[in-house]
Amino acid sequence: MRALLDTHAFLWWIADDPNISDRARKVISDNDNQIYVSAASGWEIAIKAQIGRLTVPEQPERFILEQMAINAFISLPVRMEHALRVYSLPMHHRDPFDRILIAQSQVERLPILTADSALSEYSVDIVW
Repeated sequence: MRALLDTHAFLWWIADDPNISDRARKVISDNDNQIYVSAASGWEIAIKAQIGRLTVPEQPERFILEQMAINAFISLPVRMEHALRVYSLPMHHRDPFDRILIAQSQVERLPILTADSALSEYSVDIVW
């Protein structure tokens, strides 16, 4: 299985947060699965850490890359095709980070590992 981690799911996974569902935990921990983390999630974490809305144990550029390597997560760049897909999305959700993840999910045909029920309003597969 291939799947895209929502930003909070990435952070919860690396913190071993009990909010991660059993199903998501099983998908992420299965070494046969390919788990992607969007560059948009890195951008979101960096911005939120910089403005004090999120605390990470060290510089985001080091912390995120180390955690991705430890967990064998695959980086998913934001491509022009992803950015342009945002235009066609209904405005159910205004968060630009979530909207780009939705676009990436659609373009790449990746289900999203997320607890965010608002994303289910879009044409994406949710795993939680």
